[in-house]
Amino acid sequence: MPVHLIAVDCVNLRALFLNVSPSMSCEILVQPDLLDLGEIQLEVRHLPASKPGQPTFVLLHEGLGCAAQWRDFPEQLLVATGCGVLVYSRQGYGRSSPVSLPRPLDYLSHGGPVELARLLDALGLNDVVLLGHSDGASIVLAYAALNDPRVWGSIALAPHVLVEARTLAGIRQTTAQWDAGPLRSQLMRHHGDNVDGAFHGWSDTWLHADFSLEPLVARLGEITRPLLVIQGRDDQYATPEQLTVIDAHVDAPCRCVLLEDCQHFPQREATQATLGLIVDFVTALMDDRDPQTAPVIS
Repeated sequence: MPVHLIAVDCVNLRALFLNVSPSMSCEILVQPDLLDLGEIQLEVRHLPASKPGQPTFVLLHEGLGCAAQWRDFPEQLLVATGCGVLVYSRQGYGRSSPVSLPRPLDYLSHGGPVELARLLDALGLNDVVLLGHSDGASIVLAYAALNDPRVWGSIALAPHVLVEARTLAGIRQTTAQWDAGPLRSQLMRHHGDNVDGAFHGWSDTWLHADFSLEPLVARLGEITRPLLVIQGRDDQYATPEQLTVIDAHVDAPCRCVLLEDCQHFPQREATQATLGLIVDFVTALMDDRDPQTAPVIS
């Protein structure tokens, strides 16, 4: 399947899709809470669907992220789609329970999906669309390969399936910023006492000589439900080869899109184009569940 190139423009897609004012914002703001999973607690925030019969987006953050660092993107998703949105901080991030270091080297392909399954079980979410960014997108791909019937489809923003030289160079540069001091202070605002575990759990794992994403690549062919993959052309942590590998290994309906004028954060740097692609994807998923329609996912 071809990789599509899209140039970002300034059209406000929320207004186009919903015929609302571009200045409209979601009025529902649910404060974060802690979900008790027994030995750990996870920070969660849920925005209920604005229309009945809609799935819930479950958002998985990047390697240095947490629930709060999605900023207003969850509200924008709700406004654009009407779907519910669940954001959470994985263990070791945000206000969630701390994590022991070092992280296992398979935390993206195994630990993350195990935690996600426990979250879905605890919250009783039976109709979801997974949406992850960066490390979170890699976890989404790994979970998609399980073909959980609760998952309608999956969306990966700037996913990693290869350990590239560009990725490692970016992590080393970020580590230098951490060592210099200011980055730690910035991240502490989001992670509090988890800040050291969040950073070293990410950087030390990625820079470990034995770290590999080959187990994840080996499972991409097991994905059976629709997949949308979005990456920025100017991603400073990855090359378009990430999309090439995903497209070559996934046999399920899969659309890979390379956005122009975008780096590692499509949800921030190309928000309108990213929302448009997500709306199209979710609309097709919902049509697929309506026997009176015939969706086309290209």
